[in-house]
Amino acid sequence: MEAAARVIARRGVRGLRVEELAAEAGVSTALIYYHFKDRAGILRRTLEFINDRAERYTTERDADAEPLTPRQELERTLLLELQDDPVVRENSTAWGELRASAIFDPDLREDLARATLVWVQEISELLGQVRPMATVTTLATSAERLTLLVEGISMRWLSGILPLEHARELMLDAVDAELGRLERR
Repeated sequence: MEAAARVIARRGVRGLRVEELAAEAGVSTALIYYHFKDRAGILRRTLEFINDRAERYTTERDADAEPLTPRQELERTLLLELQDDPVVRENSTAWGELRASAIFDPDLREDLARATLVWVQEISELLGQVRPMATVTTLATSAERLTLLVEGISMRWLSGILPLEHARELMLDAVDAELGRLERR
């Protein structure tokens, strides 16, 4: 799965060739087809892998670390998607490639929609911890905006259009704006 994420991040979904994936993973193409059946299976499992890996790097914490406030936890979770780490870069790039390919692939679109819904729900829950009096609908709407923004900022940062520090500042400003909006409602 790491090899698939690397190849997709480097070449895009359209550039994914099973032979190249097999070489990158150090296995035979027959083994790839045995485990994944077809290209759609490779993409589906790669998306799951990317989501699982992102969940690990956004939720894992040092056991000795001091507990965070709900707001700090929210900010940390969003900012961990914007860090200069090879795994995060690869994950974000592969996610963007999969998202772009979903425009033409209804099956991939459904898988991405489910994964995105889970992410929006996670951010909505964190927002609810910061603003417990907000309605479920307003929390979900704010979470949708924040996750959309992370994806857009991430693509600009990864493409070199936006410096990382500025990207992180923009994200924190957006958190401030959303929390302010939730407080007023």
